[in-house]
Amino acid sequence: MATNDIKTMLGKVFNDVANALETGEFGEKTRVGVTTFGSELGVDNLVKGAELAAERDRTIEVVLIGPKVESKLTQVVVESEDEGYKKMEEMLDSKEIGACVTMHYSFPIGVSTVGRVTTPGLGREMFLATTTGTSSPNRVEAMVRNGIYGIIVSKAMGIENPTVGILNVDGARQVERALKALVSNGYPINFTESARADGGAVMRGNDLLIGTPDVMITDTLTGNILMKVFSSFTTGGNFESSGYGYGPGIGEGYNRNILILSRASGYPVVANAINYGAALVKGKINDRIKNEFEKVNSAGFKELLSSLNKDSKKEEKEEEVKAPEKEVVTGTIEGIDIMELEDAVRVLWKEGIYAESGMGCTGPIVMVNESKVKSAMDVLNKAGYSVGQPEDC
Repeated sequence: MATNDIKTMLGKVFNDVANALETGEFGEKTRVGVTTFGSELGVDNLVKGAELAAERDRTIEVVLIGPKVESKLTQVVVESEDEGYKKMEEMLDSKEIGACVTMHYSFPIGVSTVGRVTTPGLGREMFLATTTGTSSPNRVEAMVRNGIYGIIVSKAMGIENPTVGILNVDGARQVERALKALVSNGYPINFTESARADGGAVMRGNDLLIGTPDVMITDTLTGNILMKVFSSFTTGGNFESSGYGYGPGIGEGYNRNILILSRASGYPVVANAINYGAALVKGKINDRIKNEFEKVNSAGFKELLSSLNKDSKKEEKEEEVKAPEKEVVTGTIEGIDIMELEDAVRVLWKEGIYAESGMGCTGPIVMVNESKVKSAMDVLNKAGYSVGQPEDC
């Protein structure tokens, strides 16, 4: 063995011993980078967060990627934000770092980030799937993908059977049906129940505040707004002081563990995001992505997504259906997504049941004559809608 190789090996052994004495754990530290260009709060804010993260977890080594600063942390000096991104990607691809925290990074289509917040109601942690990026141009497909991304991250963080809820936004009912189809095909999803009296896997505002599910599925734009509100509702928005940031970019075959911050993320969030990234490295996030997609694909995931896209491209020329004779409609049926509400009404018209669309206190409703509620529900359920009668608000 060459002298240089021996010196390298001995150096590694001595470093491991020193790390074991310091942290109580033998082995290399988990290296997490953070780019320090681009924050509205300045470089010092990011450095302060990085130093806090390293101080409270001695098993990690934080690497600053940016301008030269006064700090004991490892530094990789670059001259610009773009150069910082390139260096970050090089270091991730070469395994010099296991994760990196950055701002304003552009992910490819199919990749979006899973945020992590501390909810104000009960102080419970919750994953928001997702908060930046675009999982798919198709809204419902994107949210279905977001659900899988949230499950992957929560499992990497040590929650082996995470509870899952779907925020009550446009497309929620279609997403629920799609995910339940995956369950029927053998992919396990642990749906939770809303804290509201009527329950169900579709979550309300109360569920956001108390953190009912481990994973809250939503569209990315809504998730982005929620991250901002959760992280800075006590500061007015120009300093994010709570939570763990917008999270890692997740997608099938995507192996760069890049976590996103806002340009307004304060140093407490910076520190939390770095520790979040380190925990994902230790939880083998890339292996989780690979393994989870193998499971969900074996349950017909890609075929399901193709059917969703086919549904979204239906020809505009549909069979014209005339409304039956109008009658009093005081009976209500819930469980129809807002995007499918008028279609559901036409399904009932076609069967000779007069119906109207409306909005109840729990969301969209179909209104029929009280004497025809049961028969209307039977028709809708047979047509593929999972419906029920709403309880009092």
